[in-house]
Amino acid sequence: MAEEKRTRPPRKKPERIPRQEMPVRLPEVRNKDFNEVALGFTPELALIEAKRCLQCPKHPCVDGCPVSVDIPGFIHLVSEGDFIGAAQKIKETNLLPSVCGRVCPQEEQCEQVCVVAKIDKPVAIGRLERFVADYEREQGAVELPKVAPSTGKKVAVVGSGPAGITVSYELLQAGHKVTIFEALHELGGVLVYGIPEFRLPKAIVAAEIETIKKLGAEIKLNMLIGKTRTIDALLDEDGFDAVFIGTGAGLPMFLNLPGENLNGISSANEFLTRVNLMKAYREEYTTPIKVGKKVAVIGAGNVAMDAARAAKRVGGDDVEVSIIYRRARDQMPARAEELHHAEEEGIIFNLLTNPIRFIGSENNAVTATECIKMELGEPDDSGRRRPIPIEGSEHTVETDTVIVALGTTPRKFISETTPDLKTSKWGTFLVDEETGKTSKKGVFAGGDIVTGSATVIKAMGAGRVAAIAINEYLAGL
Repeated sequence: MAEEKRTRPPRKKPERIPRQEMPVRLPEVRNKDFNEVALGFTPELALIEAKRCLQCPKHPCVDGCPVSVDIPGFIHLVSEGDFIGAAQKIKETNLLPSVCGRVCPQEEQCEQVCVVAKIDKPVAIGRLERFVADYEREQGAVELPKVAPSTGKKVAVVGSGPAGITVSYELLQAGHKVTIFEALHELGGVLVYGIPEFRLPKAIVAAEIETIKKLGAEIKLNMLIGKTRTIDALLDEDGFDAVFIGTGAGLPMFLNLPGENLNGISSANEFLTRVNLMKAYREEYTTPIKVGKKVAVIGAGNVAMDAARAAKRVGGDDVEVSIIYRRARDQMPARAEELHHAEEEGIIFNLLTNPIRFIGSENNAVTATECIKMELGEPDDSGRRRPIPIEGSEHTVETDTVIVALGTTPRKFISETTPDLKTSKWGTFLVDEETGKTSKKGVFAGGDIVTGSATVIKAMGAGRVAAIAINEYLAGL
């Protein structure tokens, strides 16, 4: 009798771990207050998500990060349960992980090139970053970095947004004396006046920039450089050896349409500054803000979503908030997560619609927005299909509050008082991309003042680049 052949059972593929969802508050509850929407990973969720990382040898995710965080390194530490070690690993190149974990567009940067994304959803790098940074802070385990001996050199940092904070941190570690000049009454720049509390709590920002103060930075608030003091005065009279300009792009753009000066129409910058920095949504504060019952937000970026969601919270249950955008849903530039949250919270999307004029009452208050329907034509220079007006489709939309969120350009306080600083036709400073050097000796710049409106993490990357160049410049003095 022939010996019976033995066959192996079919080989099972390893079970794929699905991407872990981050808990969020219910939309019908959260759209009534300014408490944070996303609740963050639990330790259990973080451990599971970290195990999805393949620890691939080429780590394209690091190349996709503007500040080159050692992403495989910190995720490996998470997988071993060393959450504090993971936070410290991130902070080797990123001072603001709690902030970046909340507001950076990881889906367009590190997660976009994640190798896991070729077969599944990418590893939730941003959510893991947020988790370990929050864990470190909540455990009281935040440690100050080592500081080199004093060099005796003085650097003025103008602006305390992401670029200014980053360059200050790097220069303080190098042993330089740093003085930060901030035009407003709190440090943080766009992190405190531009992004709402429900997306980025101010206590988180304050805790992360506390490191700057503990490292010895001198802080000068309510100092509008270009008016209160000029760049030349900082260099020639105040004894600073170098200056870094990180003042952002805070001048709002408007539509220049008939009726745009009516009462009830404002920029998203003004609206969000009142809501965020001046806490106008709280009755005990003396900077009131009011919205009507029919709010229209013009634009579809992250700022537009922030303004719309904030208006919903300020106005209460009776307010109707709509987005007016001239293109289609898949062309909206806001993060997918922000679009999803806005829709969940009751924000209405009026797409393929473009305003053409604003209509007012006898007392010059806006009462309606006249719009025209659009259709998509051939792609324009941005690669998106060009919106084309549909003849005869004019119609009016009842609106008693309009918030314009179309982007920003740099203010000219510094450029107008520093004629040897070269600027582009858009008002941004011209710099050497490799160093952040401007046309003026000893002056460097980075962030939105150079690029125009961009992301927090890109501004931080520019701050790191400039800090390296400033160190080299100071060493040669």
